[in-house]
Amino acid sequence: MTATLIPPVHAAADKPAHRDSNVLRWLGAYTASMVGDNVYYLALSWAAVQAGTPSQAGLVMAVSAVPRALLMLGGGVVADRFGPRRVVIGSDAVRCAAVLTVAALLFAASPGLWLLALLAVLFGTVDAVFMPAVGALPARVTGRDQLARVQGMRGLAIRFANVVGAPLGGLGVALGGAAAAFGLAGLLIAVSVPLLVSVRMRDLPTDVRTDVRTDLPTDVPTDVEVGGEAGPHPMGAAQDTACRATPWQDLRDGLRYLRGHRVLAPLLVAIALGDLGFVGPLNVGLTLLAEQRGWGASGMGWVLSGFGAGAGVAALLLTVRGRLPHAGRVAAASILAGSVAIGALAYAPSLAAAVGTALLVGLLAGLSGALCGALLQTQADPAYLGRVSSVAGIVSLGFAPLSMPLSAAAIGWWGTGPVFVTSATVCGLGGVVVLCSGPLRRAHLPR
Repeated sequence: MTATLIPPVHAAADKPAHRDSNVLRWLGAYTASMVGDNVYYLALSWAAVQAGTPSQAGLVMAVSAVPRALLMLGGGVVADRFGPRRVVIGSDAVRCAAVLTVAALLFAASPGLWLLALLAVLFGTVDAVFMPAVGALPARVTGRDQLARVQGMRGLAIRFANVVGAPLGGLGVALGGAAAAFGLAGLLIAVSVPLLVSVRMRDLPTDVRTDVRTDLPTDVPTDVEVGGEAGPHPMGAAQDTACRATPWQDLRDGLRYLRGHRVLAPLLVAIALGDLGFVGPLNVGLTLLAEQRGWGASGMGWVLSGFGAGAGVAALLLTVRGRLPHAGRVAAASILAGSVAIGALAYAPSLAAAVGTALLVGLLAGLSGALCGALLQTQADPAYLGRVSSVAGIVSLGFAPLSMPLSAAAIGWWGTGPVFVTSATVCGLGGVVVLCSGPLRRAHLPR
């Protein structure tokens, strides 16, 4: 393959991301895909419950997690080798075709649980490639100084998808059953494809960087056009990645890059601890807490709404401001304060106090999550972002869900208070990791 050098592009100034039509097309594609995902999961759960027992339905819903967890590291390699936009477009096209095919089969007949399980496995397999590519894409559609704002916009899109997706799925089920809901999900995912095709990719940055493995500056051009999409120049900071002959070598190189990075390595540890301490209480733990306090389903809904509102405010803050100074220190403070709020949630004296505490948890968790995501985007070499995102995805989607059954069992033994406090301590350790790592504590977002 012939590599064609592209002269570096020096724009006078990047548009703010929320006013950049290129970023807005990406955001539209991402939002449509996320709303489609929410509709798909509701349709899958409804169809599984109708076709089998509750335990069988639970198995169908969980089966997609296996290929996602097992294959995601490989998905990061695929995203870096072929370019994130190409991978996201292909993944969305496959997901759309699979969901629409199942919708057509359900309209024509009742194939049973085997079809739903097959769809779940396929979705999980494609997600293993899709998610790392989604994580690597923002760095290719905007400048480094806008990545924090993009993280805020992405958070708003996720909140919007969570709020709108379930009612849309329910409407589809009400009008035409699971088949109609699957069809709606497929059409929403299909909307993302032409929008992604229209998104322009930026050249990889050419600024002077330091290779974390050698501590030597690498200020040579790093922009190469490979197969129509910008890729790393063999002489840049990602020299080994560009020259590797096999995916296995790419994977090893990416893991070595992460292990030796003075910011990314402790940042991923902090993210893992935060997720492990956060997922259990805010899923299983909150349900059991609402049952014990007599708040009921409506009360739990109000608490979840408080959390969602807080997270939405944090995302809006980053979208409007674009960056916060001293990102490493602010992330550490947010994690530590958020962990205290998580522990306090179990001791809220009333539903109103619990909603207010959940609002604070959402605000602090949303802020720390967005800042950690922005630091991940800005500190990683773009040529490695697919692999970096895949490791972060395994932490969030592979390790963190393990805390849910453990939290449920522990609450049965010791009660909600001690378990929430323990989870808060685990979450707070993430903030301690940030404070103890000098490079991460001093890390800031580019202007």
